[in-house]
Formats: sequence, structure tokens, C-alpha cells
Amino acid sequence: MMFWQKAWRILALIIVFLLCWSMGFLLVFWLNGGAGTSSLANDYVRQGLALVIGGLLEFIVLLIYFKLKPKTHRLFFQNMTEVLQQIGKGDYKVQVDTDPKRIGPYEPVASSINQMAEDLGRLERMRQEFISNVSHEIQSPLTSISGFSRELLDNDTLDDKERKEILEIIELESKRISKLSRNLLRLTSLESEQYPFEPKRYRLDRQLRAVVLACEPQWVEKKLNMDIELASVTVFADEDTLNQVWINLLNNSIKFTPAGGTISISLQQRKRGSVVIFRDNGCGIGKADIPYVFDRFYKADKSRNREAGGSGLGLSIAKKIIDMHHGGITVNSSIGEGAVFTVTLPISS
Repeated sequence: MMFWQKAWRILALIIVFLLCWSMGFLLVFWLNGGAGTSSLANDYVRQGLALVIGGLLEFIVLLIYFKLKPKTHRLFFQNMTEVLQQIGKGDYKVQVDTDPKRIGPYEPVASSINQMAEDLGRLERMRQEFISNVSHEIQSPLTSISGFSRELLDNDTLDDKERKEILEIIELESKRISKLSRNLLRLTSLESEQYPFEPKRYRLDRQLRAVVLACEPQWVEKKLNMDIELASVTVFADEDTLNQVWINLLNNSIKFTPAGGTISISLQQRKRGSVVIFRDNGCGIGKADIPYVFDRFYKADKSRNREAGGSGLGLSIAKKIIDMHHGGITVNSSIGEGAVFTVTLPISS
């Protein structure tokens, strides 16, 4: 019905245009003094026919245009509805046609839907990977605990020294599960944006010095050299959460720096804000791994991390806390050349 209404409107416009043109033609002919009835009739018929044929051709073109346009709209919205239904069912590989020649002005809408599907697909892959990693990290110590517990129950020939060693392993694996659980809860709390965030003004250099002293047993045990250069800097930040960042970064440096190595910590006040740098001369990180070091559970060297007792969450927690402070954290490293972690806290933080 809508199609025929549009067609009659176009036809009416053409008729009105012809009438107006006829009146204009007669007026011009009269102003020029006229040239006889036959001349008037011939000119009128000749020009009128040209105009009518041109109008009919235009009318046909418009009819075809308005006939095809709704079909294009229907096809686009039908395709979009089907794609959204598939996305709702969990299929994020579907795509809407984005060719401007076929969908015209709807190209931005189609591109947005495709981008949404890609983002949802990426989130779903991250969720599945997260579940897989958590299961793997929990399963490993549980397997050790179960195996050594069975050894204690079934083997009556173990002496006191062997029993003590097994119990120490069970205790160590239990602590690993406990630490993993605490880190997961902390990371979940940070990402939910419900973590208590209470910024205040305090001396950042004093906090860093206190963290180094608190970790003294670890770096003394490995006979590491600590090179500390801290300028007097005051920041406005959440002291408790930032304390976790410095502990994670320092533990990371201690973990991967060989015995007798050196860890450097510097603090400077620059125009862009406060800059804290943790530098070590450990085994370093490969260039291919650098973009992923802040991802949850990512381990550049899984065997080495497991040996050191890491879960792959420390750097993720550190980055999330720095993001909460609107700062930045980066890493620069190469295999065999150690690693440099740089944290920037903006002046306004």
C-alpha cells in the first residue's frame, strides 16, 4: 500500500509540473509576440513530448528505486536479526554484511555489530582460558597433596626424616593453594570496582624503603645486592593497594634474579608524575612474551615459574591497581639481559 501511495504522489507531482510548464511556455510565447498558431502548436507538442518522455523515464527510475529500496532494508534487518539471535546463543563468529554498495547507510550499524561480536568472542575465550588456568593451578598442588598423603598412609617404613620432608611438601602445596585463592579474591574484588579505595597523601620513598626491608630475608638468602636510589616524593594514592604493587614487583625480581645478582629500585619526580623503576639482571623475558606478561596466569617460562611457586597473578594484580590510580606500568626486557619494570603515577593521582 505504501508503495502505491508513493507512486501516485510522484505521478501527481509530474502532472503539476507539466501544467506549470505549459503555463510558462504560453507566457513566454505571448511575451515574444507570438509566431502563429501552427508554430505554437508545433513547439508545444515537440517540447511537451520531450518533457513527457523525460518525465516518464524519471517516473520509471523512481518506481524501480522505491521498489528496490524497501527490499534492501528488509534484507539488512533480516540479516541483522539473525546475527543477533546467533550472538544471543553464544555464536560470536557470525558477521553482518558491511558492503556499502548493498546496505547503503547502514554500514556503521553493521560494523558496530561485527565489532561487538568480536569483543564478546574475545571475552568468552578469556573466560574459558581463565577457568582452565584456575583448574590447572589448583589441580597441581592437590595432586601433590593427595599423592604424598597416600604415601604417609600406605608406607609404614618411612622414618621421621622422610615423614617430615613429605609433611613439608604438603604444607608448601597447601600454602600455594591458599595464596592462589587470596590472589583470585583480590583480583576479582579489584575488577568488580568494589575494592575499598582510600587515597591519601603520604611519602612514597618511605613506603618503598619499608617494602625492601620487609623482603630482606628473601634477598639476603639469595645474596642479592640491593641498589636503592629514592628521591623524596609525596603522592596522593591508596597506600595499601600500592604496597601490594611494590611487593609483587620486588618478589618478582628476587624470584628471577640469580644468586649474587643485583636489583635496583629508583624513585624520581618528573613532569609527568612520579616514576618508580625496578631493574634486575636476571634471565629476562622474551620479546614475544612481553605483550602478555600482565595477563592473568601468563607465564613466559612455566617450568621456572612453577619452581619458584608463582601463580601468574602478581603482575595482573599490580597492573589493575596501577590502572585504578590512572597510572601506567610497562616492562622492557630481553632474554639474558634482565627486566625493567617502570611504574608511572600521575601528579593528580
